[in-house]
Amino acid sequence: MDYPVKNRKFIAIAVVFGAFLSVMDVSVVNVALPHMMGNFGQTLSAITWVATSYSIAEIIMVMMTGWLSRLFGRKKLYLFSFALFTVGSALCATAHTFPQMIIYRVIQGIGGGCLIPISQAILRETFPPKQQGMAMAFFGMGVVLAPAIGPVIGGWLTDHYGWPWIFYINIPFSLVGMLMINAFVHDPHYLKRGVSKIDWFGIALLTIGLTGLQIFLERGQESNWFESGTITATAIVTALALTIFVIRELMVKDPIVNFRLLKDIRLSVGSIMVFLFGIALFGTTFVLPQFTQQLLGYPAFEAGLVLLPRAMMLFCCMPIVGFLFNHLNPRWMIIFGISVIFVTYMQLAHLSLDASFMNLVPILVLMGVGMPFMFVTLSTTALISIPREEMTQASGIYTLAQRVGGNVGYAFIATIIARRFEVHRAHLIEHINPYNPYFTHFSQQFTGFFASQGMGPVIAARRLLEVTNRLVGRHAMMLAYNDSSWLLGMLFLAILPLTFLLPSKRPSHKIDAPAH
Repeated sequence: MDYPVKNRKFIAIAVVFGAFLSVMDVSVVNVALPHMMGNFGQTLSAITWVATSYSIAEIIMVMMTGWLSRLFGRKKLYLFSFALFTVGSALCATAHTFPQMIIYRVIQGIGGGCLIPISQAILRETFPPKQQGMAMAFFGMGVVLAPAIGPVIGGWLTDHYGWPWIFYINIPFSLVGMLMINAFVHDPHYLKRGVSKIDWFGIALLTIGLTGLQIFLERGQESNWFESGTITATAIVTALALTIFVIRELMVKDPIVNFRLLKDIRLSVGSIMVFLFGIALFGTTFVLPQFTQQLLGYPAFEAGLVLLPRAMMLFCCMPIVGFLFNHLNPRWMIIFGISVIFVTYMQLAHLSLDASFMNLVPILVLMGVGMPFMFVTLSTTALISIPREEMTQASGIYTLAQRVGGNVGYAFIATIIARRFEVHRAHLIEHINPYNPYFTHFSQQFTGFFASQGMGPVIAARRLLEVTNRLVGRHAMMLAYNDSSWLLGMLFLAILPLTFLLPSKRPSHKIDAPAH
């Protein structure tokens, strides 16, 4: 379908609505989980299923988007998914029991999953080759800005109006998005329609594999990974299901996921890189609010607000990077972005308990400059040589890589922080003894203070032990957060060699977008 030039901006706004809302609802609930714990009477381990159930449903649908587009038509699928996401949002806001919330989040995730890859595919097909960088910049303003700004919005709504409003807020934006999609988006004539038969066995394998992967990542740390029989069994079933699924999809006529597209070196390398990018992006989105709430004592809104400087710079730099894509070497743009992000993580790795909001601002502003150079350039380059009739399938694979990377990021960071906390705590405790002059001076000061408050020697000694344990825990946790930032920086550095597998020049192809 050759879209009129005047409609391109409306198409872009319409599809980014969907992508933004879908991605934001992954992170928007994080700061509200403590409030939901009290409301539903659940433990911390149980309440995280509010986030897990959405992620499982979403990533399954991301993988099936290309196949479902052929089965039902892309515009119909997009509108149905948007409507289902809206209904799921309304139901989540009105949930009265924990089982209801989980079921409603699954409905919301089923609706949200298709929105991301279809949005990216439509943008790729709507804009001509010379505007692809700007199109992906606009897309990036949705999918990269969303997880950064989600905790800010979620924290503010939770603090001022209550957690149901993190779901109610979706409804008016979703309705506007659906109206715009219905008015301006149409299925292109070259989009494949129909499948010879429905591969129910493949769908079952995909569902089992991705559900098992999500449970493994979400529950592994609290169950001590492979020391748990349940986690070990989950890992085995997941590996078998996904292996058989990949083999089957390479053999069937109408695959649910067309893995043959990964023969394109740009898509395969780009998917690996965006997987690692997802680990770092969502890892930081997880770490910083936790750090500010646990160690600096910020309330939910202020904890989310910490990510706002990065979000603002992302918003400002995305279109600039989109413009530069037509004039600079993509490889060097990605290298620049990785280098800037690496520097910021090294700065985050040297924070202390005295850190304030103003200490974090310049670091996150710089990170917000680097991320668009990597994400926009990589998104444009990875899909630039894919035939447009396969664009929805390729976008699904690319999106899945980023989403699974994000889930791995959460699990990876949670594990690193927990393990390194124990290491640092044990190391610090070794120095809590009468032969350490610093500890001796500290204990004398506090013992004297407690005595001045009228406490006896036994109670004063007990209070000293409590204070010491609390201080050791805080410092150990601070060092663990620093270690996690250092590892994320090293992860970005590990991406650098892959950059040289990407083309050094922006290819001039004829199949990426229709003539306008």
